[in-house]
Amino acid sequence: MAIIGIDLGTTNSLAAVWRNGKSELIPNSLGEYLTPSVVSVDDDGTILVGAAARDRLISHPERTAAGFKRSMGTSRRYELGGRVFTAEDLSSFVLRRLREDAESYLGEVVDEAVVSVPAYFAEAQRAATKRAGALAGLTVERLVNEPSAAAVAGHIGEGDEDKVCLVFDFGGGTLDVSLVERFDNVVSVTAVSGDNYLGGRDFDELIARGFCQDCELNFDSLSRQRQETLIRQAETCKMALTTQEPVIMAVSDEELSASLPLTHEWVIRKSSSLFQRMLAPVRKVFMDAGLGAGELDELVMVGGSSHMPAVRRYIAKALDREPAAGTRPDTAIAIGAGICSGMKARASDLRELVLTDVCPFTLGVNVLNHAEQNKDLMSPIIERNSVLPTSKEGTYYTAHDNQNALDIKVYQGEQRYCDDNTYLGHVEIAVPPAPRGQQYVRVRFTYDINGLLEVDVVAKDGQTGRLVLQGSGMSEAEVEQRLKELERLKMHPRDQEGPRTLIARGERLYAMTVGQMRDQVAYMLDWYQMQLSTQEPLRVAKASRKVAGFFDQAEAYIGLGDLPPLDLDPLADEGDAEEDET
Repeated sequence: MAIIGIDLGTTNSLAAVWRNGKSELIPNSLGEYLTPSVVSVDDDGTILVGAAARDRLISHPERTAAGFKRSMGTSRRYELGGRVFTAEDLSSFVLRRLREDAESYLGEVVDEAVVSVPAYFAEAQRAATKRAGALAGLTVERLVNEPSAAAVAGHIGEGDEDKVCLVFDFGGGTLDVSLVERFDNVVSVTAVSGDNYLGGRDFDELIARGFCQDCELNFDSLSRQRQETLIRQAETCKMALTTQEPVIMAVSDEELSASLPLTHEWVIRKSSSLFQRMLAPVRKVFMDAGLGAGELDELVMVGGSSHMPAVRRYIAKALDREPAAGTRPDTAIAIGAGICSGMKARASDLRELVLTDVCPFTLGVNVLNHAEQNKDLMSPIIERNSVLPTSKEGTYYTAHDNQNALDIKVYQGEQRYCDDNTYLGHVEIAVPPAPRGQQYVRVRFTYDINGLLEVDVVAKDGQTGRLVLQGSGMSEAEVEQRLKELERLKMHPRDQEGPRTLIARGERLYAMTVGQMRDQVAYMLDWYQMQLSTQEPLRVAKASRKVAGFFDQAEAYIGLGDLPPLDLDPLADEGDAEEDET
């Protein structure tokens, strides 16, 4: 049975598989790689998916749905042909079609998939994506952020060149921006941001509205069918602008007749509000990563909507950097998801590749707000952009005299007040009555790369409580298996072969040296063990290279018998030394 990678997109979806040492795109029944993410219900109740359904957006708009990815994890319902569907129901139809296409192409059963999601998807949206997979007959244990998948796709075959990349993923319905570092065999996301309600579809509608405005038509007064016709035509003109300029947009029927030449400048002018929204997440990732645009090595633009010349020009000008050549915006995420499916299957030719991702939102608990006691404050435990998997702890004390319980409520979000964030669940622990501040609980959050959050609470007297936020309806057996695997990440990665060898080498050098050199070796060993304790693969990889270089020089010194210069310490001349030390 095979594992495939799926790019579940707002506008189009596609699948890939790791086979014969590469990620291979899977064609659908029409021989095409892109399957429109559109679902329609025929008159006889048949569910149509893909190109056939897309055409019915115009002929049968009341029976057809598109763009439902934006509603994942919400209570929105779609009524199509007298039936009611959720966004995950509709997404499951698309996933099922991709699964069937893969089984036909590969000639074997496909029972598991790695599915890409926008990096800025919250827990409810990720859980809905996993439920959609289950409804499609797929086990979806691993979700990969779309920019991360694109970064992995760009890493394969690029050699050992270290780079800091900004991945600008602009799809049909969402925008994701990520800063990614490629270092040796590690691809590490360092910061993410985005807008789950900004995509190519918004440009299509603004172009249609701009056309109506300039032609003195009222878009809102048109029938839904005519609006969809204009939006579809706007999309066609938008795509045509990638190769020619101007493009004539025209409508002519028994009621309307109008035409208008469209240019890149016209699109930018009519869509100025969308362009301004694009830059907000770009600024945020640079700020969160502590980097400036001048430190960027590469700009990678993926997602179908990044084909737009106006978008490419705007972002290139804002960052003063041209997009990297050779990236296929439509397929990069699927290629990366295919690579991740190979990693999930433990393919022998991918065992050396390490992909680390980050938590897109802060996770924390409620604490008393002394100024406004009816509005609890959010106390972060895992900050946004923490490298996953991670395990962090906080200590919380009773706030009132004779308090007999502590109710630990778990939230996700960036706002100061708990009520402005997303509530995820709670754990209540009884405590002996005592003066305030004398009883306490330790709260540990353990969050893995598959989206499983474990909340462990231990009281001063030893009482315990636990909350498992599995998100996606995993079985109890699957949860227990994942929890056993999580136990390992709570340990320091010192027993990994590479770091263990380096520590042994350092201890040997310490025994062989004296004086200043011995002090430097001891200092480097202490510093290296501190880097290992962060449990961050990228940080560990950089520290390993730095320490190995130092040990090389130390061994050369021992062989030559000369006192090394004082600047032998590699921390003294590294730009990130102060940050690593901290």
